[in-house]
Amino acid sequence: MRLDKFLVNQGFGSRKEVHKLIKSGIVKVNGEIIEDPSYHIDPNKDIVKIEDEEIEYKENFYFMLNKPKGYITATYDENYPTVMDLFSSEPIIDKLFPIGRLDIDTEGLLIITSDGQLAHRITHPKWNIEKEYFVIVEGDVSDIDFSRYEKEGIYLKKEKYKTKPFKVEVLKTSPEESEILITITEGKYHIIKNIMSELKHEVIYLKRVRIGPLKLDEDLAPGEYRELTQEEINLIKKFVKL
Repeated sequence: MRLDKFLVNQGFGSRKEVHKLIKSGIVKVNGEIIEDPSYHIDPNKDIVKIEDEEIEYKENFYFMLNKPKGYITATYDENYPTVMDLFSSEPIIDKLFPIGRLDIDTEGLLIITSDGQLAHRITHPKWNIEKEYFVIVEGDVSDIDFSRYEKEGIYLKKEKYKTKPFKVEVLKTSPEESEILITITEGKYHIIKNIMSELKHEVIYLKRVRIGPLKLDEDLAPGEYRELTQEEINLIKKFVKL
């Protein structure tokens, strides 16, 4: 890989900016100052430093975002702020995109990455990746036998569609509202809202807390993000057989 391409991929600016950086004489490869942008390196073996700080090679980038309300899951929109606006300070923002989607009024776990293969595995229906949501709904749900839906799903009359089986755990219930966890394996538009509407309990609040084995970091406030740890990356990749 060319040295200039390596540095661009690692987020050190545009090609023009990287050329200036290299020609300034502060880039070293294996201890030797290199001022030729076309110099070829092996990113997995060679040690690249800028002002004596070693640059870790990353083929792809992986972030966990706690998506806030009011943002749409897209890379660009003319009318609404997007989740990518939250990454405006990241130099590699042009390489990033969200995996799947969350509605504008839904909060919670969103994976932002540059890894198209991982995105395909997580979103493709054949992999049946579980997504778990914390949901607050109107009214008391204690009289609903949710166990039946774990076997057969539910028919949504308004949408004329039968869902895949899903799981529900009731956390708290009262005449005013109930708190539940719903685990689904499909990504149909407004699927949870439509399920609860069919059961006569409108959704008040919706937050995704898990994708497969990856759980939302509770220390992340809405709008905050962090890079996935190598352990988390290995975990999610192993789960989708990558």
